Formats: sequence, C-alpha cells, structure tokens
Amino acid sequence: MDLSKLTSGVITLSKEVGEFIRREALVFNREQVEYKGLHDMVSYVDKTAEIALVKGLRLLLPEAGFVTEEKTTTISGEKYDWIIDPLDGTTNFIHGLPTYSISIALQCDDELILGVVYEINRDECFSAWKNGGAYLNNKRISVSKASRIENTLLATGFPYYEFGKLDAYLAVLKELMQRCHGVRRIGSAAIDLAYVACGRFDGYFEFNLNSYDVAAGIVLVREAGGHVFDFTGGNNSIERREMVATNGFISAELLLILEEKFN
Repeated sequence: MDLSKLTSGVITLSKEVGEFIRREALVFNREQVEYKGLHDMVSYVDKTAEIALVKGLRLLLPEAGFVTEEKTTTISGEKYDWIIDPLDGTTNFIHGLPTYSISIALQCDDELILGVVYEINRDECFSAWKNGGAYLNNKRISVSKASRIENTLLATGFPYYEFGKLDAYLAVLKELMQRCHGVRRIGSAAIDLAYVACGRFDGYFEFNLNSYDVAAGIVLVREAGGHVFDFTGGNNSIERREMVATNGFISAELLLILEEKFN
C-alpha cells in the first residue's frame, strides 16, 4: 500500500468536505442542534459531513471498515478501519467560534498508520503516515525543542461529563498555570495534537476522550518526533481514554505531575 498516495487522497477529500462545513457555518441556526447526552451536541452538519467522508474513503480503500463518531455506518474491516470525526469542535461550530476540524485516521489491525487533521477556517491540513514524517500543507513539521515546563505553552481540554476526576484535573491545572507560559483550551483535541506536532504547543493532556477525537493526532505527533502516552506513562491512551502528547523533552516532567495528582 502506498500510504503517501493514500494520504493525498484523504487530504483532497477532507478539503472538499471542509468546504461544505465552511458554507454551512455561514447559515447555521443553533435551533437545529440535537443532544446525544449531557453537553454532547450534534447537528445535520456533522452527520452530512460524515456520510460524505465515508463515501469518499470507501472509494480510496474499499476493503476498509469504519469507526465513526455519529455512527452513520458501523461496518468493521478485517484488516483496515478508518477512524473519523467529521467535525471535531462541534460546540465551537454551533456557537460560531471558528476553531474546528475534520479528523481522519487509518488503522491497520491495531496500529495507527495514517492521520489527517484539517483545520477548516485556517485552511491548514496536517498529515502524516507511518515512517513518512508529518506535514502542514505539504511542508515538513516537527515538535518543539522546549526542555522544561517553565518554557512551554500547553494545551488541555475541559471535561464536560463524568466529573469524578475533576478535582485531580484542577490540581494539575493549578500547578501548570503557575509554572508554564500558559495553558490553552481550544475545544478540538485533533487541533491540539496537530499543534503539538508542529511545535505551537509543547504538550497537551486531556481525559474522557474517544478514539475518533485523537487517532489522527496521535499519528501526527509520533511522526513529528513527539511522544504520546496515557497518564501512567503507558501506551494505552485510547483504551484508557486519557491522552498526554509532548515534544518528548518534557514527557517525564509532565508525567510526574499527572501521576502525582491522578493516583
């Protein structure tokens, strides 16, 4: 399989569907929102975008199955599965905040081998494939070189349900706010990870995540030279639904803070 060529096809498809989302943002009415759960919203834009992505990805790799946020299809592949978030940052979209993305990853058996994150309003397409490096609009990117927490800009995501770990999370946030340059909360995990990959953020952490939130971003960070792990330092970030991504230089320091507060 030519992963470089396949990635190019995914980029083209992402931009096509992104243009649909961009147009709909101009006329979207908040009354069209549906609720899947507590603070968990969806609209026809998410669903229509997902259907278009699935259709296009089927043409690129007919034998692959799908893991999709809106569950417009539930077909599993024998070897390959696309992992899709058609609109990561739905809450931002609904409220008119222009920071949201399309996130697409390809998994071969249990290994993530391709990732594309398209930040729609900045027209920035981040892409990576196994052993191929990471790119922003086809230009090679890499993680930052910051070596101490005190010299970093970090990202996080606020929990919006399952608040049992909230006190531990706030304790981590309190310490980091006092030590680093700042902590940002953009509202799209896919964009957070893409920004770690290109060096805008030096690290990122969040919990209560799903595979479609982070799968593409994991590929980006790894291929850009960064580290991805769970709050224990293990490689089960998707299974444990907790994510730490760093430039590699601050991994031990950030992990020490997370382990102390969460365990």
